[in-house]
Amino acid sequence: MLLTWKTKFPAAANLLLLLLVLPQAATATIVEVETDLGTVEINLYDNATPATVTNFLNYVNSGAFTDSILHRSVPGFVIQGGGFITDINAQVSNISTNPAVTNEPVYSNVRGTIAMAKLGDDPNSATSQWFINLANNAANLDAQNGGFTVFGEVTAGMDVVDAIAGLPRYDFGAAFTDLPLQNYSSADFTNNVPVDNTHLVIVTAVNVTDTTVDTAAGLNPTPTTRNTTPPGNGGGGGGGGSFALLSLLALFGFSATRILRNRRQASDIRVCLASETPR
Repeated sequence: MLLTWKTKFPAAANLLLLLLVLPQAATATIVEVETDLGTVEINLYDNATPATVTNFLNYVNSGAFTDSILHRSVPGFVIQGGGFITDINAQVSNISTNPAVTNEPVYSNVRGTIAMAKLGDDPNSATSQWFINLANNAANLDAQNGGFTVFGEVTAGMDVVDAIAGLPRYDFGAAFTDLPLQNYSSADFTNNVPVDNTHLVIVTAVNVTDTTVDTAAGLNPTPTTRNTTPPGNGGGGGGGGSFALLSLLALFGFSATRILRNRRQASDIRVCLASETPR
């Protein structure tokens, strides 16, 4: 039967054979991170970092990042999210995490890339927290702790990222030592005004907008410098001294909302910080 079909339709048969022997077209995913300051489009590196992208998309598809907050901003270094969510009453709580993902340090931590945060001295400890590089942080982040896995890059909306990074930051202790806030003043901080959802930078949704084509094909991501940058090099691209801020905070038995509402109570919180600092 197959021989008869091939005889009658030789061109189609040859095309089918060609499609069978050629490698399948690569796929990539585009997501849009919607914040109350604007939308950030990110092209994920599905082929180069498949485990990390799958991990990230598991959180996206479950809705775990909906109403999450950007809880850390370090000028000239990173903005970080994926750790905490807020509800209608501005009750902040931890995002439930899946098992940690295997490290995949393929690309470099240059400006505009998105990468996974993790525990110090544990390369394979990334779960839900992610960060966007505000500068070229390769010297800091490519070599240390096995390298931080870059799994995508911002393709639109870097102005939104920069706007978030430009917000004033306040130290509420624990996980919120560099909390970016809008519509909140130094006087509010001094007077211990409670933080609510009008002040937080909220990720209202993360939506997958493209999964069908090799959208990463036209990009030219920078390879990691992990094998070329000697460990212990000084921080480049504005990241000096800030590496510890990328470590995940293991927080036990605390109310994040209580910290945001009254920073003076921060000393009562039990915090276990696993971190390392660039040299």
